[in-house]
Amino acid sequence: MGDTQAIFLMGPTASGKTALAIELCQQYPCEIISVDSALVYKGMDIGTAKPTADELAIAPHHLIDFLDPSKAYSAADFRQDALALVEQIHANGKIPLFVGGTMLYFKALLEGLSNLPAADAKIRQEIAAQAEKYGWESLHQELSQYDPVSAERIHPNDPQRINRAVEVYRISGKSLTELTQDKGDAFPYRVKQFAIAPADRAILHDRIEQRFMQMLDAGFEQEVKELYKRGDLHPDLPSIRCVGYRQMWDYLDNKIDYQEMVYRGIVATRQLAKRQLTWLRGWQDVIWLDSLQSDLLQKTISELNLNSAS
Repeated sequence: MGDTQAIFLMGPTASGKTALAIELCQQYPCEIISVDSALVYKGMDIGTAKPTADELAIAPHHLIDFLDPSKAYSAADFRQDALALVEQIHANGKIPLFVGGTMLYFKALLEGLSNLPAADAKIRQEIAAQAEKYGWESLHQELSQYDPVSAERIHPNDPQRINRAVEVYRISGKSLTELTQDKGDAFPYRVKQFAIAPADRAILHDRIEQRFMQMLDAGFEQEVKELYKRGDLHPDLPSIRCVGYRQMWDYLDNKIDYQEMVYRGIVATRQLAKRQLTWLRGWQDVIWLDSLQSDLLQKTISELNLNSAS
């Protein structure tokens, strides 16, 4: 495998990551590890653009379709699982190919994670009670007093992250910002990093709209109805906050009409893509690939300089 011990294939949603990754697996002894916070969930296939059964038969993916939507999956969970998989894949003489768009997971894997305190159920209950009485915005204002950096980064309507930042301070007496400056161990392997996106951003926007409409045609509404009917899921869960799902959930809740759901779903997906590209523009040591170039696979292979599979 030359001097490459892992490959990162990053990019915004609808940029063509999966197709290129599968082509690479057909050429080289790679195994795909998904880096996507939505693909981990069971029963969420259409709205997450989960690889099809045919695609998975050609190139199996690790870390997809294993978690109930009622559960949370953190960057720390991902890093632990991913590092174990790298060892397993290397033991089999293959190359781990990390594919996805959850940039926080890539960052956690590459740089390591801070040694943050474990969750405290009692403190979380106290925070939840305070939020119930005064609202999450008041907790966000409280956070800004002792951790203005986190308060600036976290949206006032993001209860999960507000909860965690406040909890960390109440447990440790130190701000999340202060604690996250002390990183853990960095990724211990030589990695080749790629970012894929259309050079023309208007094409990416068109792709996002087309894919959202295709999801609707494929039964996305029914998929979310099945989740909605369960009764134990709600919009504050990470699974239901996924783009598309939150908008469809609001439609099923009669908060918006169908056309508004479609509009908001497309806009939210485009905003996600913009955030992903913002991450990538500041990324170090990344090789950019144009989704639309005719020799995309050959360009990637030439940059990798790997020995072909026998």
